[in-house]
Amino acid sequence: MNFLDKLKNKWDENKFVCVGLDKGSFEFDKSIIDQTFDLVCAYKPNSAFYEAAGNEGLESLKKTIAYIHQKDPNIPVILDAKRGDIGNTNEGYVKSAFDDLGVDGVTVNPYLGKESLEPFLKRADRGIIILVKTSNPGAGEFQDLKVEDQPLYEIIAEHVARDWNSNGNCAVVVGATYPEQLKKVREIVGDMPILIPGIGAQGGDLVATLKAGLNSKKQGIIISSSRGIIFSDNPKEATLKLHHQIQEALK
Repeated sequence: MNFLDKLKNKWDENKFVCVGLDKGSFEFDKSIIDQTFDLVCAYKPNSAFYEAAGNEGLESLKKTIAYIHQKDPNIPVILDAKRGDIGNTNEGYVKSAFDDLGVDGVTVNPYLGKESLEPFLKRADRGIIILVKTSNPGAGEFQDLKVEDQPLYEIIAEHVARDWNSNGNCAVVVGATYPEQLKKVREIVGDMPILIPGIGAQGGDLVATLKAGLNSKKQGIIISSSRGIIFSDNPKEATLKLHHQIQEALK
């Protein structure tokens, strides 16, 4: 199955939680995965935490991805790497993410335009998840800039929906900390998957997020929580709590 097929299967099981892995240690990740794999729609290891640990960290990342696929081959793994460079450099990033690490999707930065991201976009079986409106407090410095009276983040979403998604493998990132902007992006991208960080430690409101972010099939969302789950006293309970909160809100 490709990235979107795996996601849809998990959504059909009413699973919308994505656990962000932000520690950089395989043994730590293994414990989290063992406690949560039956509750999630995806995992999202953040490459920075593994890269910071040098060769040992990169080996942990490989082992973590392999372990998730072993535990449940139908759980997509999203590498949170925010890649984005000129085409030749992106060829290397593509090979690293998809052919070496074996992830199902990767986050990318749109700043250099579609032409630079073609090495990613042409991988039709993998998820290409484009930053549109990020969850951090300073996101608006550029993303909210008006271009002919339209915020830049909306223009990016339009380009993704109308031009970049010819292989049906695109998704976008919009932070839960900006529910009004999330609603607007959903209107622009239709039923496309939206990866939504910012629930939990960053203070995003879950009910407002679901109201703004669900697609026409009452699916289409990847609710990402990292610190709120992995550093809790009981990661399984924290994941289960978020899962139940989503189910209640969906009613």
